Amino acid sequence: MASSTSLAVLPSQLTSPGRRALSSTARVARPRPHTLLHASPKGGSCCRLVVTCNAQTVVPTSIAQGTPVRPTSILVVGATGTLGRQVVRRALDEGYDVRCLVRPRPAPADFLRDWGATVVNADLSKPETIPATLVGIHTVIDCATGRPEEPIRTVDWEGKVALIQCAKAMGIQKYVFYSIHNCDKHPEVPLMEIKHCTEKFVQDTGLDYLIIRLCGFMQGLIGQYAVPILEEKSVWGTDAPTRIAYMDTQDVARLTFIAMRNEKASKKLLTFAGPRAWTTQEVITLCERLAGQDANVTTVPVAVLRFTRQLTRFFQWTNDVADRLAFSEVLSSDTIFSVPMNDTYQLLGVDSKDILTLEKYLQDYFTNILKKLKDLKAQSKQTDIFF
Repeated sequence: MASSTSLAVLPSQLTSPGRRALSSTARVARPRPHTLLHASPKGGSCCRLVVTCNAQTVVPTSIAQGTPVRPTSILVVGATGTLGRQVVRRALDEGYDVRCLVRPRPAPADFLRDWGATVVNADLSKPETIPATLVGIHTVIDCATGRPEEPIRTVDWEGKVALIQCAKAMGIQKYVFYSIHNCDKHPEVPLMEIKHCTEKFVQDTGLDYLIIRLCGFMQGLIGQYAVPILEEKSVWGTDAPTRIAYMDTQDVARLTFIAMRNEKASKKLLTFAGPRAWTTQEVITLCERLAGQDANVTTVPVAVLRFTRQLTRFFQWTNDVADRLAFSEVLSSDTIFSVPMNDTYQLLGVDSKDILTLEKYLQDYFTNILKKLKDLKAQSKQTDIFF
């Protein structure tokens, strides 16, 4: 069962909702004082999230021993997302008992039930809804992130704090958290700073954790580049040489479960990266070749992104826009989002040849979609007349 631990290195603006979340299952102890100071990468003053930490410690009260939970019982948070649904699909294929935490929504997540998962309604922004979803759960896999229209802090910080504290208080055996590569190097970007602080939060709980930093998903390139090129619409890019090692979310899910079962990966921070890092222009060129047509590229200079972000900082109602532009600016810099994977493959016993390349992924997509378009075009030419 959980024990007293210091949950340190947390930004004070993102106040922990721990008391409200766990009033029925845990008491909150006063923490040791800690500080987290991040200087601006360009020197000068510290970034917006430089704060003194006053994280709260979760100490479980008397929770009666019950029937031991099965190691195969998992809760997937963010199960309807790009990565979450692949995690659910993989877990079910491997024989896990999957419960999915899904926000109440007008369109139910029936596809998860159709696959064989159990769906429970809860909302990370309402901590009182969380504890019931953890009953009988061995492992939590946290794929959740806030919606674009929400303030970044609501789910990605306050909701995650509540979830992690609940997991600690209720004796969850393993917590898997997906983060962002290089999040510790960009404290000026709120989303990346929050991810880094959440990593520290999980590490300081005493939970058995697995933190996985990701570089980029191949699936995101379909809507960003492939579809606009096929529809002869504008493709947006920047003039920066950023390189990103995209990975298929199915490979991410597969490697996640391999790592979960590997004792050597316990309490590790791993980074998953694709076989090769690509620039925006290289991705566009590849899509053009596979689609057999040129792209209408609209280039946005990085300087424009930077100016727009600074401008939106002047207005309170555009702060969330500025936060997201800050992340876009990092993605449009000269940063390389990639790491060597040899040690990770060796740790997990994975052959690098089994990891899907971006060329193969996009080739399969364009082959399938162009065939469907050809079939639709052939059907539209039929001139059968019925009387």
